[in-house]
Amino acid sequence: MLLEKALHLIDEKNALDPNKEVYQNEEYPKELLYSKRMFAQLLDFKPSASDELKIAIRAQHIGRWEIPRSDYPPNKIGYFKWRNELKKKHASLTSEILKNVGFSEEFSSRVSFLINKKALKNDIETQTLEDVACLVFLEYYFESFSLKHEEEKIIDIVKKTWNKMSDLGHEHALKLNLSPSCQNLVGKALQSS
Repeated sequence: MLLEKALHLIDEKNALDPNKEVYQNEEYPKELLYSKRMFAQLLDFKPSASDELKIAIRAQHIGRWEIPRSDYPPNKIGYFKWRNELKKKHASLTSEILKNVGFSEEFSSRVSFLINKKALKNDIETQTLEDVACLVFLEYYFESFSLKHEEEKIIDIVKKTWNKMSDLGHEHALKLNLSPSCQNLVGKALQSS
């Protein structure tokens, strides 16, 4: 099936990530692990997701290591420029895979639209992708992130993350099994909103 072929090729590309992450005593290429987490979260959050959304979720960070953050100025402008370049790269790599597998141009365009997070808050699937990304961040990356930054900055980031999410995303976020310290930070962020 075309979907399985595309997902396999996305995984093959992400398996090339030289950056590693250890999870449950096993080492993984960082972006491969991220894409698997995104996909699992999507299936939990929206089991009826379209094939376009499934591919966009799996490919959201495809080849991310090829455009390092350090190549851009260490300020907000540099950060947003880096993020925009990444979105273009992810969409381009994914479009190439979809073309080679045999998906239509229309299908590929929709996947690119989602990867680029177009029409956030106005497109249900774009919003779902954003919700899933926020849930994965909170569940898997928030704890280590919170240890590296001042509380004030963390609370501000939680507020921004929360504002990007839908009501359904909020419901799922409140059910995540976060550590007590992370639950406390989320609580403080929501109280000060």
